[in-house]
Amino acid sequence: MEGDMTRIRRWLKPLSWLYGAAVDVRNALFDMGVLPSVSYDIPVISVGNITVGGTGKTPHVEYLIRLLSKRYRVAVLSRGYKRRTRGYLLASAATTMEEIGDEPWQIKQKFPETYVAVDANRRRGIERLLTDEGTRDVEVILLDDAYQHRYVKPGQNILLVDYHRIISDDCLLPAGRLRERVSASRRASTVIVTKCPQHITAMGFRVILSALHIKPYQQLFFSTFSYGTMHQLWGEQTLEPTMLRKDNMHVLLLTGIGNPRQMEQDVRRYVQHIVPLDFSDHHYYTRRDADAIHSALTALPKPRIIITTEKDAARLRCLKNPSEEVRQSTYVLPIEVSILRDEKEKLDKTITDYVRKNKRNGSVAPRKDA
Repeated sequence: MEGDMTRIRRWLKPLSWLYGAAVDVRNALFDMGVLPSVSYDIPVISVGNITVGGTGKTPHVEYLIRLLSKRYRVAVLSRGYKRRTRGYLLASAATTMEEIGDEPWQIKQKFPETYVAVDANRRRGIERLLTDEGTRDVEVILLDDAYQHRYVKPGQNILLVDYHRIISDDCLLPAGRLRERVSASRRASTVIVTKCPQHITAMGFRVILSALHIKPYQQLFFSTFSYGTMHQLWGEQTLEPTMLRKDNMHVLLLTGIGNPRQMEQDVRRYVQHIVPLDFSDHHYYTRRDADAIHSALTALPKPRIIITTEKDAARLRCLKNPSEEVRQSTYVLPIEVSILRDEKEKLDKTITDYVRKNKRNGSVAPRKDA
């Protein structure tokens, strides 16, 4: 596969066997009904993956918000990874990133009319959204990163698969990056292969179709990232990515995401001179990091710039005393999802038909499904 990023640490495979046994037992308990899965009388759409690391969940959740919020009151429910609060919390305009986590905060900033809530207990979170006075008019709930949260049974289960890490070539943690066995993909109603090249070939389509063993009841789509106008994180200026090469810009690519190599490949479409500065996924930036960022930036020849992600921007806003040059030089590169093979209309219809046919009937009581 072009650009394959799959790496297997074979010396850890014995631990993967133990991990897999535990996952198998848990899934068997859900399949047999010993552990209950609960569904609700409202459209619930889950967006998730079976791998560790970024497959583009947040951009795809934002795609669904753009699609559905034109006609429905939409809520997004996330666990709020690495937030500094506990329990259920509904975001408001005044909610901070530390309270709900970087990705929910990013979504709330971009879509202020959308309900955004966090709760590690997804059942409790859904029931609060359905019954609390301020959110009971919700019509669609999007579950962010909930593929393994089987206590809730979504009406639409969307599985994201990274084009550069096809799950059939990977293996379970810790030797690989799979949270579950590849067979867990059968729970998905829709599979989207993300981060594809702009022009995937017919042969590439057939190879992936064969590798994923798509079931008759599943639909397969391909998506790629498109990039918009960059904007200053601490200012008002904007910059088109296409201008970077024209200006012979030197770029410090600042990321704290699951797959920074993919971001680097994408930015190289626009610029030749890139120096990556990587931090761990969901990293909270510190004063020491501010010094490291300044040093890395000033080590580059001029003209120079920092490019970062929307997800990192949420955390960088909390950075204590960044230097003036860092403040002036940091630009955020926005990402949107584009559906390939002229199948956007087909995907949109799949989602909107499901929502239309399963509109809330007034009941908020959960149903227990075998």
